[in-house]
Amino acid sequence: MAEPSSPERVVIRSHGEKQDEESQRVHSIQNESTPDHCHTPSTIDEHGLEDNSQVPRMSYLKLFWFFFSNFGLFAWGGPMAQIALIKDKLVIQDKWITLARFQRVFSVYQILPGPEAAELCMFFGCLSAGRIGGLIAGMAFILPGFALMLLSSYLYTLAGFHNKYFNASFRALQPIVAAMILRATHKIGDHCFRKHGTGNVDPFLVIAAICTAVNSALRINIFISLTLYGIIYMFIARRLWVPAAALFILQYVGYAIYVVFRGVPPPVALALGIAKTPSLINLFVLGLVAGLLSFGGAYTAIPFVQVEAVLLGAWLPQSVFIDGLAIGNILPAPFVIFVTFVGFQGAYLDGSIGNAFAGAIIITLGMFFPCFVFTILGHSLLEKLVRNKFLASFFDGLCGSVVGFIAITAAQILKFSVAGSRERINDKSIAAAVDATLQVGPAAVLYMLALAVLYKFTNKYTSFLLMVVGAVAGQFIFVD
Repeated sequence: MAEPSSPERVVIRSHGEKQDEESQRVHSIQNESTPDHCHTPSTIDEHGLEDNSQVPRMSYLKLFWFFFSNFGLFAWGGPMAQIALIKDKLVIQDKWITLARFQRVFSVYQILPGPEAAELCMFFGCLSAGRIGGLIAGMAFILPGFALMLLSSYLYTLAGFHNKYFNASFRALQPIVAAMILRATHKIGDHCFRKHGTGNVDPFLVIAAICTAVNSALRINIFISLTLYGIIYMFIARRLWVPAAALFILQYVGYAIYVVFRGVPPPVALALGIAKTPSLINLFVLGLVAGLLSFGGAYTAIPFVQVEAVLLGAWLPQSVFIDGLAIGNILPAPFVIFVTFVGFQGAYLDGSIGNAFAGAIIITLGMFFPCFVFTILGHSLLEKLVRNKFLASFFDGLCGSVVGFIAITAAQILKFSVAGSRERINDKSIAAAVDATLQVGPAAVLYMLALAVLYKFTNKYTSFLLMVVGAVAGQFIFVD
């Protein structure tokens, strides 16, 4: 088989001269090496932004093993480490596409909902073997982490919620998870608050985040805030100050009117009520909506799932929910894999292991369905949508707003992880009060130490090592 030609050998017509015979032969090879059903432009620009000539054609089985063995098994350290792994292998080493093209592709998936690393695998799979190849590459990347989370969920159930050694390790992990979420909120905000052109912090996006956090405290539904600040920022981006200010004021006027006639909204007003019970269909819808909301990474899905499952549905204890986040942090998988744990524990309420596995699978399908659909629809179409200035400013406002919602959730999880369960807090006995006091201090110390480590060290294995150390420390700190 002829070896694919590199982009540098392509000669573009210049000063009216015709392409020579060698140029035409290279162009012919390029067309043959690109699947017909993938995005194949008619011309190649000078930066190689549309060139697929280096992308190898793989059989479906070979493609699956390539992404499974190179990326799925080594997806440790969170999204940035996963993206760096994909970039180093496919762009720097194997040169499937140019670095300039990779940066443009990545910018598209940063705006869309879903884990960017999985979406990048789907994109490269599509380049190699069409839309089916994109589906196979995405599944190969997700499968190892999904299998490990299924196993972890099952072992978590077998260990029992009343095993003191088991609970001691997870009690220590809860404040560490709270520190990770706060650190992630900072990282997401640092990215979402910056203007695309200059890289400077946009004060209007910071205000959107703060106001969304205030709205959450006022118990205004998150979808109202996200939509509202997306629209407001569209007006601001076009310097339409009057309609932007009018919308901003009207949200609180409307809230005041609601409070006068209906009273302060209850805490469950923050939820949609799509999973009041963990039936299989409800779990699928919960995963689907969470997947559609995961702008800026998996941490956006955390508050939504928490509100639906813990606050409104009340079928998942807060402590178990945080334990699922802890497990998700140490597996080689996109962090949204924590929903597999949520589905397993929710569907296990009837005591059926078979139903628990079904719940875990169905909620995971819902979570990843949007990113599979968006990616396999075609990158060129997505790029046109996200590069539309009208839509881009809406997404900017939405992403800025969502940081405020994550920040509120980070604070709630911090409060619970340090103070402990509500049952222990409400127990008025002297023994319970002493026990709670003895646990709050060490939990607070673990939180501060974990936060310091996360800010000091940025290695991709930092989170994993924190989890291991925390699990061991729990045996010494919280075992009676």
